[in-house]
Amino acid sequence: MIYIDIDNDIFYDDAIVLVRSFYPRTEVSAYKKDAEIGDDDKVIEVKTPDTENLSKKEMHEVFKESFYKELQKMTRKSLPWGYLTGVRPSKIAYTMLEEGAKREDIIKEFTDKHFACGNKAELALCVAETERDILRKIDYKNGYSLYIGIPFCPSICLYCSFSSYSLGAYKDYVEQYLDALIKEMEFVSRSMKDRRLDTVYFGGGTPTTLSASQLDRLLTELERLFDIDNCRELTVEAGRPDSITVDKLKVLKEHNVGRISINPQTMNQKTLDLIGRKHTVQHIKEVFSMARDEGFNNINMDIILGLPGEGVDEVRHTLDEITAMKPESLTVHSLAIKRAAALNIWRDQYVNLTIDNTEEIVRMTEETSKNLNMQPYYMYRQKNMAGNFENVGYAIKGLECIYNILIMEEKQTIIACGAGASSKIVFHGESDKDHSVRIERIENVKDVKSYVERIDEMIQRKEEFFRNNWR
Repeated sequence: MIYIDIDNDIFYDDAIVLVRSFYPRTEVSAYKKDAEIGDDDKVIEVKTPDTENLSKKEMHEVFKESFYKELQKMTRKSLPWGYLTGVRPSKIAYTMLEEGAKREDIIKEFTDKHFACGNKAELALCVAETERDILRKIDYKNGYSLYIGIPFCPSICLYCSFSSYSLGAYKDYVEQYLDALIKEMEFVSRSMKDRRLDTVYFGGGTPTTLSASQLDRLLTELERLFDIDNCRELTVEAGRPDSITVDKLKVLKEHNVGRISINPQTMNQKTLDLIGRKHTVQHIKEVFSMARDEGFNNINMDIILGLPGEGVDEVRHTLDEITAMKPESLTVHSLAIKRAAALNIWRDQYVNLTIDNTEEIVRMTEETSKNLNMQPYYMYRQKNMAGNFENVGYAIKGLECIYNILIMEEKQTIIACGAGASSKIVFHGESDKDHSVRIERIENVKDVKSYVERIDEMIQRKEEFFRNNWR
């Protein structure tokens, strides 16, 4: 246990994030005078720098820089992203590009100001340049995107903290859930009838946990309610191989779904068994081949770095297997163990398993993406990431997921339907204290049963917001 003894609670959240970054998989808490400190515990005293006459943003920047330097001295190590703790490093680069900054000045912003490594600064800039080139071709200010959430999964993975529910326990609610979801989609269709729909993204959970007939029903309703013919992109997260059948793939193809994901996370059977994936490596290959046979030519695959017990050899094996399949995009996640994940709740059971993510492993994924003719096109970071690295989406040029860019750079309004879905309304031409443009969120309840029972309330929330804030 590490205790933080800080003299100004305003900076406590900044301090705890940085301490956890330097001391991964270690419990961190605020120090209290009457606390019993064990022999293996550590107390870090934090003296806050002078921040008088600074804005709130400047205050936090000064504190993070000062404390980062102290932790560097204490641990004798640096972090790949320096003291950057935000989820969107590429947004810094993107904003500077829009303002006309030179490449070298953007690199210095990361390395000199935030103490990020040079290769991370290059990555952020590369992603921002790709995003800018793609978004230049889209009138994102006058359009919108639609997210449709299916919160069911075949089983819940060890590391998962999403609003996901095991299909076995909730199978009796699926039809009721679809009824409520379609009702919400009907409202969105009416409310957005004067705006252009640019992208649609089915996420979860695992959308393909639905049966073929349920998928057909949902996609048929989507086509009835929205102008899909002029939509630039329709993505379905097929995700779990154990949820995919040829009948479901045929339904997706019949409804012109252009992009799907088949996400192995790892190609090592021992790890799949450990993390609760109820399928085999061979099953992944068979499903991928099945999707190719049905005509899908834009397939994404997700992998996770830092899974329990996996090191260089295991990751290399996964990358070799994926290279052989030749997907059109590869999304590389660094494991982020959140509070609600079983891997965190039951951490004592997995204490002997290493959670390792290194520069060498990350570099291997970069080389694999290059060999597959892919370039990085979006990225984001999370708290408690293995190795303090990042999540990066790679894709063959022209086959990038536009929705991913729009949501990461917060450039377009995204209306979200379903349990746990969060709509993000972007007000171009207005700014607020945290963004160059004003952004408001409308949250749906996470629990499936509550969503079904309170669907009218979810719709009313959106209706009131649109009426009072958005014209």
